[in-house]
Amino acid sequence: MADLFEIDENVRVEETPHFHGHRARLRERFLKEPKALPDYEILEIILFAASARKDVKPLAKTLLKHFGSLPKILMASPEELLRIEGLNEAGVAAIKSVQEAASRLLLSEVKKAPVLNSWIKLLEYCRAEMGHLKNEQFRLLFLNAKNMLIANEVQQEGTINHTMAYPREVVKRALELSASSIILAHNHPSGDPSPSKADIDLTEQIVAAAKPLGVRVHDHLIIAESEHFSFRSNGLLG
Repeated sequence: MADLFEIDENVRVEETPHFHGHRARLRERFLKEPKALPDYEILEIILFAASARKDVKPLAKTLLKHFGSLPKILMASPEELLRIEGLNEAGVAAIKSVQEAASRLLLSEVKKAPVLNSWIKLLEYCRAEMGHLKNEQFRLLFLNAKNMLIANEVQQEGTINHTMAYPREVVKRALELSASSIILAHNHPSGDPSPSKADIDLTEQIVAAAKPLGVRVHDHLIIAESEHFSFRSNGLLG
């Protein structure tokens, strides 16, 4: 009778992948001192959940090389991410979930106090939402009488250097929400936040349409990747 504990030499014993120890050490380092980790290691941790049986370090470095930075990876569209060899839908979902969580965290901070008293937080939120987009987006932030944010909506999305916005629709939506004031925001994918003549004309049209109905335009913000332009701060709003 064969020994019950005898190992069949024909049965292959699968070894634990070499990177499992690396994952445990990386998680431990992250929990102790997260800011000490380089971007590719943060990205590795994001990708762990999407790939249990694969070393994700090469993929993390490929993503950084392709997109240029961790923020640009987080802001990339699912379609752009899926073009990267080795990245599946689970990995894309893991990346985009981090971006969405960060966005919700920033928005929650904006909602805690009157927007005009937390301007820096508002700019951080707008930059996180729009600063890395490749196409222009026109966003409306609606405020109540106490300048608290009551709605935050994208009205239009456009091309790399143009988006259409309609003053009548902006004011109509403000009235539907019983908003006392609005902040306009759109991005410049070029990286230069300077307003165009079309930007200035559009702002003037929205102000003119809103004023008779008691809706104030607090500001129009143009968001670029690392800069912004405020119409009010630069004397373009009375």
